[in-house]
Amino acid sequence: MILLRILLLPFSWIFLVVVHVRNYLYDRGLKPSVKFELPVISVGNLSVGGTGKTPMVEHLIRILGGEFHIATLSRGYGRSSKGIRIASATENPSSLGDEPFQFYKKFGDRITVAVGEERALAIPTILQEHPETEIILLDDAFQHRKVSPSLSILLSDYNRPFYKDVLLPAGRLREGRGGAARADVIVITKCPSGILDDEMMNIEKLVRLYAERPVFFTSIRYGNPLPFSTKLETPTQNVMLISGIANHKPLEDYVKQNYSLLKHLKFKDHHAYTDADVESIANEVDRNPQMSIITTEKDKVKLEMPEFQSTINTLPIFYLPIEIDFLKDGKDFDEIVLNHVKRG
Repeated sequence: MILLRILLLPFSWIFLVVVHVRNYLYDRGLKPSVKFELPVISVGNLSVGGTGKTPMVEHLIRILGGEFHIATLSRGYGRSSKGIRIASATENPSSLGDEPFQFYKKFGDRITVAVGEERALAIPTILQEHPETEIILLDDAFQHRKVSPSLSILLSDYNRPFYKDVLLPAGRLREGRGGAARADVIVITKCPSGILDDEMMNIEKLVRLYAERPVFFTSIRYGNPLPFSTKLETPTQNVMLISGIANHKPLEDYVKQNYSLLKHLKFKDHHAYTDADVESIANEVDRNPQMSIITTEKDKVKLEMPEFQSTINTLPIFYLPIEIDFLKDGKDFDEIVLNHVKRG
């Protein structure tokens, strides 16, 4: 693995030059970047893979949604559709993308959910169709520089911090570490709940080598498993785990701590389930009828598709709700966001 990274480093240097030139053009105003009058809050990262953007967007919805009209705007990664779409009752994970569809399923009665590759065009469309909108939440938009956010929240995975990483293809970074300086707030996500103050202080020092910004720390908080079939109300002790996410390890570790994990079916991030997948899952349960199934909330919205319902409803299947948990100074983070929005 180390040898492969060394061999790929020259390609990373080429990528660095390309990204640096692109950012230079935006920083100097030589490439246009649109700034809107209403608050536009961006949630993103420097790396590929999951850093906890979806739980962070949901946290922002919770702290802002009671007072303001919110619209979320995502690219809609992996969707079958193109262009700008505003979620309605006719949408599904395929047409909207799994994470935007999750926002719609959970908060659609309170917020507007939209997708569009070109955010600079999508935002005016949202405002035209929903003029009551007061805040735009941009999901995974740190590198989308055609829109200049009014507040930028940068996430970095504790297990894969940006300050220890290198650019693609040798590493996982989409741009150089110095890109962190564009952020207004930096959040280290997926921390162990027992992380010590001394370690957090050391991480802050390493982050501030690249960005003098407020640094916060969050961990993952799983809720009790909830059924989405009619088979059982609570899971059995023996379980099979199904996940189609970027980083399976934290979820698998949690399940192992609380259940007897017999099998883990791992799919790539944003996996689109097929009839064959669902049949395979059902066959696993047939072979072990004392076993329940646990999956993620993101996978749940795809497994609930109408074409799978006749099978899924016969299975003892549950999903794990997930939220972020600030390990310290969570109120300070919320105040930064709220004060920014109220200043307009």
